[in-house]
Amino acid sequence: MTAAALRTSTARAYGYIRVSSKDQNVDRQLKEMLDLGIPEQFILIDRQSGKDFNRPQYQLLKQILRDGDLLYIKSIDRFGRNSKEIKKEWEEITQEIKADIKVIDMPLLDTTQYKDMLGTFVSDLVLQVLSFMAEQERENIKKRQAEGIAVAKAKGKHLGRPQFNLDSLSIKQLEILKANYPKWKDRQLTATVLMNMLGLKRNTYYKIIKEYEANL
Repeated sequence: MTAAALRTSTARAYGYIRVSSKDQNVDRQLKEMLDLGIPEQFILIDRQSGKDFNRPQYQLLKQILRDGDLLYIKSIDRFGRNSKEIKKEWEEITQEIKADIKVIDMPLLDTTQYKDMLGTFVSDLVLQVLSFMAEQERENIKKRQAEGIAVAKAKGKHLGRPQFNLDSLSIKQLEILKANYPKWKDRQLTATVLMNMLGLKRNTYYKIIKEYEANL
């Protein structure tokens, strides 16, 4: 959806959701946004790292937000994981765009409520602490990943994409291969059809065919 399609002349509530990868589930965050009454078309979702704010849906959100709008985020770590960047983006939204932000998991971070001097001081302090914690957690995750890779390498485990071979096929895939290999060999069946029947990609398919033929 384009910024023009979402833009409105009246104040509106938006939701922003972020998960770190494409296979992570957004259902919990999405449900909370919907329960707050935010229409799904005004909830923007990014599926990528929080190391910076170079995310397509977040950048679209900043184009949409206007003075008086309200942005909901689940938690600071869903907003980002770089403390300096979090503070910069927060100030840009609240001071330059003049939209408000509510952090669902941290009621103190609600710019619609705490606008006096003490409230602003407390909110700024909480924001800095939580931003720092979010960044530290990202660093800890990277450290744990590096340690896990080092241990796996030391044990001689394969890293990266799983290696597919004949032994990795399921019983059903083996039955399909045995039943249809002669048809493929006699050109009664195309390679594309057979690889789709097996649920394999081209490179994996030919690798397995070669191994299969070597065992005939």
